[in-house]
Amino acid sequence: MYNDVIMAGFGGQGIMVIGNLLAYAAIREDKNVTFLPSYGVEMRGGTANCAVVIDERDIGSPVVGRPLSLIIMNRPSLVKFEPRMKPGGVLILNRTLVDPEVSERRDIELIPLDLNAVAEKSAGNTRLANMVALGAYVAKTGVVSVAAVTAALVDALNPKYHKMIPANCKAIEAGAAAVA
Repeated sequence: MYNDVIMAGFGGQGIMVIGNLLAYAAIREDKNVTFLPSYGVEMRGGTANCAVVIDERDIGSPVVGRPLSLIIMNRPSLVKFEPRMKPGGVLILNRTLVDPEVSERRDIELIPLDLNAVAEKSAGNTRLANMVALGAYVAKTGVVSVAAVTAALVDALNPKYHKMIPANCKAIEAGAAAVA
């Protein structure tokens, strides 16, 4: 089953972390995967996006021109990537920072979530909004299991952050529950 997603937001919102985590989860499920990061010129606060392609067959290219899905964490990313989405795709939108009314597409499934509030309520940390978004995306698309994502935290996170794995699991699971 082919699936691709572009994840985008400001630097510091954990875009690369969730892209890498999704890739590791796909590997855990014996799927082929590519992960293509793209950074703005600034480190924190600049733009950051990544593309993840997952398939059970060989993948020809890591480049995603017209994504099936988007995880969008800020307005500039919505403006840039939403027009490129394929009709019928899934868009997980960070309603905390982006008014859903800004979306111009009526041929996609828009899922606006108050990611910061869900992260705060479930894990006690708004910085885990990225994990909430990933949990929602995985649950909605079924591209990999939520269990594979939580198990892959040990692979994707720097060992110095392993103490945060329980909180990350709570945030991922809360994101999945938000779209159930």
